[in-house]
Amino acid sequence: MALDEATQQLLRTLAAAPDAVPLASLTPVQARALSSSRATAYAPGPEILDTTNFLLPVSGNSNIRMRIHTPTTTPTSVLLYLHGGGWVIGDLDTYDSLAKNLAHESGATVVLAEYRKAPEFPFPIPVEDAWAAYCWVVENLEQLASLDAKLHIAGDSAGGNLAAVIARRARDAAVGNLASQILIYPVVDHDLSRTSYLERENQTLLPKAAMEYFWGHYAPDAQDRKHQDASPLHCTDLSALPNALIITAEHDVLRDEGEHYALALTEAGVHVEHHRWLGQMHGFIQMVGILPASLEVTRLIARHISENEQLESEA
Repeated sequence: MALDEATQQLLRTLAAAPDAVPLASLTPVQARALSSSRATAYAPGPEILDTTNFLLPVSGNSNIRMRIHTPTTTPTSVLLYLHGGGWVIGDLDTYDSLAKNLAHESGATVVLAEYRKAPEFPFPIPVEDAWAAYCWVVENLEQLASLDAKLHIAGDSAGGNLAAVIARRARDAAVGNLASQILIYPVVDHDLSRTSYLERENQTLLPKAAMEYFWGHYAPDAQDRKHQDASPLHCTDLSALPNALIITAEHDVLRDEGEHYALALTEAGVHVEHHRWLGQMHGFIQMVGILPASLEVTRLIARHISENEQLESEA
């Protein structure tokens, strides 16, 4: 199946834009500026009952930005969302529309966490920042929703990588009680030789060269890339992890590794719901108001969260 018409039109528009240069040709600062400028085209997202911003202290006498979207006075779930961007680009503002839609559609409090970026802060610093954000959410669950609220962790691309790592670390450290992990076209391995990396039709906004660029900044030491905190697929024990909702895109270089991770989790006894979104490329969920599939997947995630609440009420 080919890319859908909305995606093809977007790619034609971006190719004709003055800033149409390969991401791998940019410095990290230039890449961040390009990402921010493109995000101004996203729909602003629905009105939310309350939005709170604050700084969370982390290691190295530093802070990371956090944003809480509370959609109702009685949320019964909390979703911690870790944004994508190859560990190099992306921030709260470029993901704000998506976060608002997730809160609006699910009724859950959505906590959007930033983390320090490579190459200034390479592996494992983003992992440690994500863990700090997760621990804060666990400690403040009652204030975010209720003491018995269902807790979910989600992320796309590099954020999906971090979400998978944090889900495993939460299991190992017995911190919190995750209802599920929601991984959207996650990076789960450093191996760039899979078929999906080589298919010509997948070389869209995230071609193979861009992933080489991101890995080069995030984990320049090839040995670090083999660590389970960098490549979750290398974890030798995936058992007893929270249920997983995994979304992959048909025309995405990350498609195969995400689907291999879904299979590995299933073989380890984890309940997995996997959807390959046909006609879509990498990054589509972020493109609120531009690609219709963004809202489709957002609503799928909302149903997943609601179903967890329903199961709890019936237990």
